[in-house]
Amino acid sequence: MTEERQYTGIDSERRKSNIGVRMTILYSIVYGGFVVLSVFFPSQMGVTTIFGLNLAIAYGLGLIVIAIIFAIIYNQLVRIPNSVKSSKGHQQHGPDREAV
Repeated sequence: MTEERQYTGIDSERRKSNIGVRMTILYSIVYGGFVVLSVFFPSQMGVTTIFGLNLAIAYGLGLIVIAIIFAIIYNQLVRIPNSVKSSKGHQQHGPDREAV
């Protein structure tokens, strides 16, 4: 037997905000590592790493990939199930549904 939590608008926005803040802090820590390496250890940024790329390029590409992954994770975490939306009286429109 599962209980389905009913989300109010405020609860949903608060939850989205908390998730967004946590992910931003996590990404900032990873990005901060890049900045620290660049400022305090610039010679290390030229070290060859995977696929023959230097550390600066590999780290930069990693930051881009992490940002995309975080966006996908965020999208999945903040999604409210359709059954909850339907029970709240929201109309669902789609290619096979008519607007009422």
